[in-house]
Amino acid sequence: MTDFKNRSGKIDNEIFDEIIFPHRGFLREEVLTGPAYGVDVSVIDLGDGKGLAVSSDPLSLIASLGLRESAWLSVHLLTNDMATTGFAPQYAQFVLNLPPDLGKEAFQEYWQHISKLCEEIGVAITGGHTGKIHGQNSTIPGGGTMFLTAPVDEIITSSRAEPGDKIVVTKEAALVSSSILSMSFPETVKNKAGKEVFEQGCENFYRTSSLDDALAASELLKNNDELKAMHDVTEGGVMGAICEMAEASGCGFIVENNLLPVKEVPRTICRLFDIDPRLSVGAGSMIIAVKPGSEFELINHLESKSIPATVVGQFTESSDGFTLIENDKEKPFVFNGKDPYWDAFFNAMKNGWK
Repeated sequence: MTDFKNRSGKIDNEIFDEIIFPHRGFLREEVLTGPAYGVDVSVIDLGDGKGLAVSSDPLSLIASLGLRESAWLSVHLLTNDMATTGFAPQYAQFVLNLPPDLGKEAFQEYWQHISKLCEEIGVAITGGHTGKIHGQNSTIPGGGTMFLTAPVDEIITSSRAEPGDKIVVTKEAALVSSSILSMSFPETVKNKAGKEVFEQGCENFYRTSSLDDALAASELLKNNDELKAMHDVTEGGVMGAICEMAEASGCGFIVENNLLPVKEVPRTICRLFDIDPRLSVGAGSMIIAVKPGSEFELINHLESKSIPATVVGQFTESSDGFTLIENDKEKPFVFNGKDPYWDAFFNAMKNGWK
């Protein structure tokens, strides 16, 4: 049974199925893809062949990172969800519940960074709500929603993978978690892992957008034919994202552990904070399900754009379950939905790590 009261991070599928899914307001037939566990975006049929894709996510305001970096996370984590459609976002709304001690100049700087980052990717800010909230001391000062319109039959969701589809992972695991930990606890990382690991960990922060990954896949492969489904790697890491896509699509999977792209710098930082990089939030990576025979063409295309990519396994029939091959042995893979990053971050703060 899920311990809901003492849990950090996203809810798991058990809570989603029990509380969220049965209560979805008025059910409209034009909602083609509504709330679903492991699905990044909703899709609404606007008629005349057009579709509206919508996605929401929390914003970030993390003092230990800085205002520009917080704005980067706020915009690009929203964008990563939208990118899974195979299209770039066009519009955004922001709800800001700001902490009472945030000054006017700091707020102005934060908002200007958000505006500039949206401008760079072609997103118009269309409205929202802004206020200061007494007692608000969270690193999540509200939320945002992004929108796009596109031909409705070309919009991809994470729920359309099929048995036999190959699983491609871009970049590497634990990019955002390892980079935030490095930037938030610089003295600790430098003293215990070395200056070079610290510096590379910080540099990885700006690799946490997966918009280019998704658009490159979509420009090469035919949406909903060769390119079946995409899912950005958020809480739960690479393996959590594969589980979510499999559940959303009604599939099982078989993944080879030694093919998962866990590189040395994120691995070292994750080891320092006692977290598994395969299960830790990894924005910047994209899970892509492709029709068998298209995977190596996709990898070559991505790598021509300096985006590393790896085939790690394939989706199977749901009756086969979730399987991880580790040390040449097939084992059932069970993920409880909990990302170790949150506890690691707050425990480091509580222990006075600098």
